[in-house]
Amino acid sequence: AATRKAISVGSPPTAQRPVVSRWSEASLAIAPAATTSSTSSIVTVVTGTGRADITGLGYEPVGGLYRDYQPLTDEVLIDEVELVVAAGAIANDASLHLDTTGRWAVGGDPTEIAFLVAAEKIGLLQSRDPGYVRHDEVPFDSERKLMSTLNRERPPRRYGDAATELVLFTKGAPDVLVERCTHERRSGAIEPLTDGRRDDWMRRIDELADEALRTLAVAYRPATTDEPADPTIERDLILLGFVGIVDPPRAEAYDAVDDAQRGGVRVIMITGDHPRTAGRIAEQLGISTGDRPAVSGCELAAMSDDDLADVVTTASVYARVEPEHKLRIVEALQQHRQITAMTGDGVSDAPALEQADIGVAMGINGSEVSKEAADMILADDNFATFLRAVREGREIFADIQKFLRYLLASNTGEVLVVLLGVLLAVPLGLGDASGELAVPLLATQILWINLVTASALALALGVDPSVEDVMARPPRPLTERVIDREMLVTILLVGGVTAIVGLVALDLELSGGLLGGSGDIETARTMVFVTLVLSQVVNAFNARSDRVSAFVRPFDNRLLWLATAVTVVSQVAVVHVSPLGAAFGTEPLTLTQWATCAGLASVVLVADEIRKLVGHGRDAEVSHA
Repeated sequence: AATRKAISVGSPPTAQRPVVSRWSEASLAIAPAATTSSTSSIVTVVTGTGRADITGLGYEPVGGLYRDYQPLTDEVLIDEVELVVAAGAIANDASLHLDTTGRWAVGGDPTEIAFLVAAEKIGLLQSRDPGYVRHDEVPFDSERKLMSTLNRERPPRRYGDAATELVLFTKGAPDVLVERCTHERRSGAIEPLTDGRRDDWMRRIDELADEALRTLAVAYRPATTDEPADPTIERDLILLGFVGIVDPPRAEAYDAVDDAQRGGVRVIMITGDHPRTAGRIAEQLGISTGDRPAVSGCELAAMSDDDLADVVTTASVYARVEPEHKLRIVEALQQHRQITAMTGDGVSDAPALEQADIGVAMGINGSEVSKEAADMILADDNFATFLRAVREGREIFADIQKFLRYLLASNTGEVLVVLLGVLLAVPLGLGDASGELAVPLLATQILWINLVTASALALALGVDPSVEDVMARPPRPLTERVIDREMLVTILLVGGVTAIVGLVALDLELSGGLLGGSGDIETARTMVFVTLVLSQVVNAFNARSDRVSAFVRPFDNRLLWLATAVTVVSQVAVVHVSPLGAAFGTEPLTLTQWATCAGLASVVLVADEIRKLVGHGRDAEVSHA
């Protein structure tokens, strides 16, 4: 994190399989671009006279104008709808055209593309009409929430007149744009925009917002070449109307949000949309809003830092926000020790991306500044990919834990066998009255066990598919260690049982012990040796999960079974191939002795299964409570 080096996740067309960053548990502050489809469609146009619907979704310009489910025939309303859509298509930097294969190709911002598609649907073709030549523009920015262009209009003129040099077209957030309008166009005439009519416009905007439609207003006015192309020109406008845009949530976003919440990851929506629109989309996605409506940017601006710190504990939807509000939200979440991830795509999002524990930039629509400030780049701008990264991060951490659990439990068993063998040498028959002691394992045998433990079996565990749903667990506390109390109990239990069954194998064979064996030290030592190796094989299956039984999806990891086969065959060779037996100090065993070793090794499996059963029952009781 100190280097702030960004890496990509997702599936861009030209990229190889993505690399997933280091990931921890997180509260997520997300932008709409990550949850909604990149295909925006204008479905409703509201003018001074009334409302009309445009059918068809997506970027295929197939559809038409309707009212109350019937083709629109009102010529006055048709003219007003055309003026709104055409103005939005002129104040536009997107592109729409047929490619060489006869398919529609698009480029640019999805909202601007939606205007071009709507214009194409109703036969305007204004997006490519040479009657409008751009003279200058005032680009969109997130603070103004407006975008304007100055255009020369050639005859026949629909917006200006013969004395007009230029026409200013402006589109943007309705609540902002309406405040800059002094007149409205209604029924073919330009009328003053009274306070009563402003309230009526805002009521209609709220109605569309309640339908989960994103709204955008369009206005114009005649202009001259003497006026500067800066935000001051966006004044004294004539309101044409506004459009309702549908941004259908990505199909996978529903499951992604559900997975996040099931895994204890809180999803927060931060958007520039109307508060009612944001609230409805959040409800569709399953983002909990509780009893609190969306918090608006105006409310945020009026809050103190202490008040905001209280609000972020319950508010999950923020609308009409400014870039600085995102930064304040992140800081407020961090006051509660929340690991916070923030997505963003604009230049103004950089401070929030930098402040967040995990800054996530959009790879397709993101600016270079946001990508530089982020820790991760979401290559496909898809929130579902975001959650796949969370899942994979948890699985990687689980793999690290199972690797450690296996190695430490195995090594603990070896150490205890040698230690207890020395301490209990006389009762086990390893010592005599003269003080002579025999060790339960030779140095070469210990090295062989370590080789078996740390090679094929351990490496197979390192790529083990998860046998449990990692997203069903709550986030790990910040203070939790990799080797936690639960893992330590498992290590001591498995290691202790491994040592016990190894010493039992020794005592069963060796004469002079507690269990009345009659064999020699070399054969007894071989029994210990084989029992420990087989115990490591069994332990490898135990270690796949600290909670789930070894009998759950046992065949998912084919490499583990291959490693098991290689280990068993190698152990048989060490015991029964004479040159290897001489090197490792082993003696051939009978079939009964092999069965005894295997039976003792299975006790390790039984002991850990009992621990999992008891622990799972306790977890269920806690969860139920």
